[in-house]
Amino acid sequence: MRLPIAAGAATMAVTISLYPLFQGGAWFWASLGAVVVVTAVGVPVSRYSLPAWLAPLGQAVAIWIYLTAVFAPEKAWVRVVPTRESVVGLAKLLVTGFADIQRFAAPVPAKPAITLLTCSGVALIAIVVDVLASRTRRAALCGLPLLALFTVPAAVATEPISWPAFILAAVGYLGLLVADGRERVGHWGRAVLVRRASVTARTVADVGPLRLSGKRIGLTAVVLAILLPALLPTLEPSPLFGFGVGNGRGKGTNSISISNPIVSLRGELSLPNNSEVLSYTTTDNLPRYLRMYALDIFDGQQWTMTGSSGLPEDRISQEPLPPPPGQGRQVPVTTVTTKITVSGAIRGMEFLPLPYPPNRVQIEGDWRPDRDTLMVFSTEDTAGGLTYTVVSDEPKPTAEALRSAAAAPREIAERYLQLPRDLPREVRDLAVRETAGETNPYEQAIKLQEFFTGKGGFTYTLAAQGHDEQALTDFLIRNRAGYCEQFAASMAVLARVLGIPARVAVGYTGGAKLGERWQVRTHDSHAWPELYFEGTGWLRFEPTPAGLTGQGSATVPAYSRVRAADAPDDQPSAAPATGSDSSDPASGSASNPRNRRPDLEYGGSGPIVVEEGTPLAARIGLGVVAVALVALIPAMIRWQLRARRRRVSSRAARPAVVVAEAPGTVTVRTSLWHQATTATWAELCDTLYDHGVSRGPSESPRALAVRLAAQHGFDAPAEEAVTRIATSAERMLFARTPGENGPTREDLRVVRRALAASVPRGRRIRAVLLPPSTLARARAVGTRLLDVFDRLENFRLTGRKA
Repeated sequence: MRLPIAAGAATMAVTISLYPLFQGGAWFWASLGAVVVVTAVGVPVSRYSLPAWLAPLGQAVAIWIYLTAVFAPEKAWVRVVPTRESVVGLAKLLVTGFADIQRFAAPVPAKPAITLLTCSGVALIAIVVDVLASRTRRAALCGLPLLALFTVPAAVATEPISWPAFILAAVGYLGLLVADGRERVGHWGRAVLVRRASVTARTVADVGPLRLSGKRIGLTAVVLAILLPALLPTLEPSPLFGFGVGNGRGKGTNSISISNPIVSLRGELSLPNNSEVLSYTTTDNLPRYLRMYALDIFDGQQWTMTGSSGLPEDRISQEPLPPPPGQGRQVPVTTVTTKITVSGAIRGMEFLPLPYPPNRVQIEGDWRPDRDTLMVFSTEDTAGGLTYTVVSDEPKPTAEALRSAAAAPREIAERYLQLPRDLPREVRDLAVRETAGETNPYEQAIKLQEFFTGKGGFTYTLAAQGHDEQALTDFLIRNRAGYCEQFAASMAVLARVLGIPARVAVGYTGGAKLGERWQVRTHDSHAWPELYFEGTGWLRFEPTPAGLTGQGSATVPAYSRVRAADAPDDQPSAAPATGSDSSDPASGSASNPRNRRPDLEYGGSGPIVVEEGTPLAARIGLGVVAVALVALIPAMIRWQLRARRRRVSSRAARPAVVVAEAPGTVTVRTSLWHQATTATWAELCDTLYDHGVSRGPSESPRALAVRLAAQHGFDAPAEEAVTRIATSAERMLFARTPGENGPTREDLRVVRRALAASVPRGRRIRAVLLPPSTLARARAVGTRLLDVFDRLENFRLTGRKA
């Protein structure tokens, strides 16, 4: 009967670790109910020794009824008994749940379909654990399904699982093992036939020491599992999951499927280690946004992308890429060559980070461009550790050219203006209200950007979560707090409302200057909107706040600022600039790229100084120092205790106060002397224990002093010192008066030196670095704590029947 309850408790303890995956608590209460149902069916099967196969069968039926009553009561008979309609309803809900978990990022909204899927999974784990623990008596194997449940949040959630959740899960599993051990060991003993009662009794073995040893091992394992990872240096980037958001493969085909880039974006921004992803150089020494994905589909909850395709004849070699959609020959362009080196630690990067629009890409391997978006991907290779060169023709439009842009062609409008029919009316009204008075798409786009970066009152935070139907409205109307995903997605939606073709790009900002190169790290992961203007093509806009209060390396492009776009300095030149403006290094002209700086007024972050990071050797050194400090904790505790006893023992030199109150009676005021003698004797005993010298339990202080002097060859000063300490201890225990002279700090020092000189070097080192007396006290504290658990375990609300 104990095992089914322990199995249910262990399953629920591990289930708590799923908390980072969900919003609200509906999943928890539904899962708790499922575990209770499984346990309630398993207890009577064990209690009445029914056939073991009845338990999983009955539990499956009970869970079916439970899920029907919770998730499809309106289609069940009497709201409980399953019917054909309820079975179909549950099946449809499960299919919806599988679809929802692919659409939403953690924490997912509290949808009934997702809750049903979670509850069903937890119930299945609970049944498996009960079968292994209670029916087959293989409690140790329960760690496999419990570990499978525990690894779900560890693999999906971007935030690490908190240590209290880990402790609960570990304690739950250890509790199951303890319960199984008690069931097994409790049957030890020999059968005794009691003739008068005509029954066979069994003497129960004393399992207390075994149970205590098991608890000690379990407690030590949990403590080490929590403390050791915090002390050891971490490897970065993560060798398990890697970086880069594309992870789907389609080897041997002309297409590739990837996980949702938006879902992975916040994961990179939230990583604790800001590791290097890539570095690059440009011919004009200016930073570039590096785009990987272009998301064109908005379903009302999130942005996704149309599947990419690349023909065999489109393989990148020395041939130019397809021309950028919408970019005419009249628009001035600047040709820039970018050389990019991707970190060798990157895993699964199947889309190349590129400045838009790329014209040529020189790279090893089978890489192909998507003709519509110019994303470059591979179905066979990954970019980790590669170096490639990109030649891009960046448009430099004027404000007048953008104002006079013609309407987008039909194929662009049909694809990049689609919005769900149920888009909230207040979102549409917001787009119209914030661009009131502007009829030109270019001016409307600038108004939208200024709404997000200025007058809208938005704040940047990674704590913003959620992808349900209300997420867009909450961000735009209510809380106005989020990170680049919300800013980019919201501006693209508002642009489509106004009839401006828009999509969401995902990649990296330009990063920070490090020597002669630009360095891009995981926290430079970014999303931004791209808007279409006929004749110029797709242009980047930046609604996300930058600088210290936003995403630091984000910058607003010059053409999206009316003043900068209209200024003469930003007008493109058909020929290289000549004269003093281009040759004078002190010149502030725009023709000198080294003197161009992001405009801080419009969200530029200015020059950023990036530290090289802690070298590997330094990290290893810090780890060694940390481990050494932890190892020295017992020595520091011993030193502190010895110092305190020295201060107390210094009082022994003070004369004792003796007061005669009546003939034949003497009262001795010995409080200070008593404390000093006690401290001195305790320090001597600990010193002996630290140096491996035993003391018999019935050995008197005087006998101990004689044995030490003879056995360890003490000289005269050491023999006198140990004798003085022993005499003082004897008088404290047995004499009416303390005596004239007590032990001093010098006596302890002399005895400790003499003792250290008589033992091997290994014992002396151990006495200093790992004093056994301190470790013995720690074991005693642990034993007392475990005794408390034993008392709680043996606590009964009612007396045991005779």
